[in-house]
Amino acid sequence: MTDRSALDDPTDSALTIGVDIGGTSIRAAVVDEQGRILDQVRAQTPTTVRSLERCLDRVVFELASRRPVAGVGLAVAGFLTPDRQIVQFAPHLPWRDAAVAAEMTERIGMAVFCEHDANAAALAEYRFGAAARGHNTVVLAIGTGLGAGFLQDGSLYRGSFGVAPEVGHLLVVPNGRPCSCGKFGCWERYCSGTALVDTVVELVVDGAMDGSGPNRVSQLARDIADDPGSVTGRRVAAAANDGDPIALAAYADFARWLGLGLAMIGDIFDPDLIVLAGGVGAASGLYLDEAREHYAALVTGTGYRRLARIRATQLGESAGIIGAAETARMDLRQVPTAQLGG
Repeated sequence: MTDRSALDDPTDSALTIGVDIGGTSIRAAVVDEQGRILDQVRAQTPTTVRSLERCLDRVVFELASRRPVAGVGLAVAGFLTPDRQIVQFAPHLPWRDAAVAAEMTERIGMAVFCEHDANAAALAEYRFGAAARGHNTVVLAIGTGLGAGFLQDGSLYRGSFGVAPEVGHLLVVPNGRPCSCGKFGCWERYCSGTALVDTVVELVVDGAMDGSGPNRVSQLARDIADDPGSVTGRRVAAAANDGDPIALAAYADFARWLGLGLAMIGDIFDPDLIVLAGGVGAASGLYLDEAREHYAALVTGTGYRRLARIRATQLGESAGIIGAAETARMDLRQVPTAQLGG
C-alpha cells in the first residue's frame, strides 16, 4: 500500500474531507489535492438514521477543528440518484430516499456532496493509484460488501438512473445465502469480507460435524468454538498469513468466487484493467494469483481473446476516503460561491 500521509499542510492545495461510510465503520480524513491523507478519524457505523447523522457531524467537526477545509465528500454504500442528491437505498445503511448531502449541509454549515463508495474508490485509483493508465477500467471495492465502479478514460459510467454497475448483487447461487439487499445468493455474499467470515464458520461447522478435517490444527476453529462472534475479516487474513488451514481454505473458496465474478465482468464490460480495492482488496496477496487463474479459465472465448490486467489497489482501504474528498473538491469548483455561503 502506498503511503499517502503527509506531515505538513500544503501551501497551495485546497483541503477537503472525505468520509467513507461502510456497513461496519466510518472513516473520515482531511485530504489534499495530491491525494495525501493529512489527518483522519474512525468510528463504528451506527444503525439508525439519527445516530448515523450525529456520528457524521461529529467526525467532520473534529477534523475541521484541526484543519481548514473547504467541503465534505461522502462515499456511500448505496443507490444514489443520477444527480447524487438522494440516497435511494443502502443495503448496509438505514437511509431510504434521503436527501443526505443537503440535510448535512444544512446541519453543519459546510458544503457536502455524495458519491457511491465504489465510484469514489474508482475515481481515487484512477487519479492517484492503480487505475491511472486504464482505458476501460473496472474497480471492485471489496469490503463489508462488494461494489464496483466503471471508468471510461477517467469518466464514471452511472447508467440511466445512477445505479450502474451494481455487480455485487448479481445472482450467482439461486436460493443461496441471504443478502441484506433482500435477495438470496448475490455475488457479494460469497465474495466480500462478510462472506469470508461466513465461509470460515461454515467450514468449521462442517469439520466439527464429522469429527475430522483441519479443525484439529486450526487456531481459528478453536477461536470460533470459544466465541463465534470474535471472527472478523482481518482475523481471517491474519490467520491465513500464519498458515491456518481453515483460513487458507476460506481464501481458496473466495478466490474461486472472485474468479467467477471477474469472468462475468470480462464478458459484460470487456475492460483492459480491473483493480481490486477496499479492505479485502488490500489483502490480495492471499488470493489474487488463484483468482486470475479462475478468471482466465471461465471468461467466454478464453484462449482466443485478450484478458484484462488485474491489479491490486495502491491506495488500500483509503481509496474511498480519497475519492470522496476528490469528489467534494471537483464539485466545489462547479458551485457558485454564493451558494456555498461564501
